[in-house]
Amino acid sequence: MLSPELLDLLRCPACKSPVVLEGERLVCETCKRKYPIRNGIPIMLIEEGDKALHEGE
Repeated sequence: MLSPELLDLLRCPACKSPVVLEGERLVCETCKRKYPIRNGIPIMLIEEGDKALHEGE
């Protein structure tokens, strides 16, 4: 589980917008990229967000 303090600090690496927690992933409010959370660690790599964006997750 991500702490609210950490969530407030995290930004989408692609567009620098805030992200919101949706289940087991972080979703960018602006570009809609989805970043997975694995073993409690957010994987904030543009490639990971691009994969989810193009797969229509």
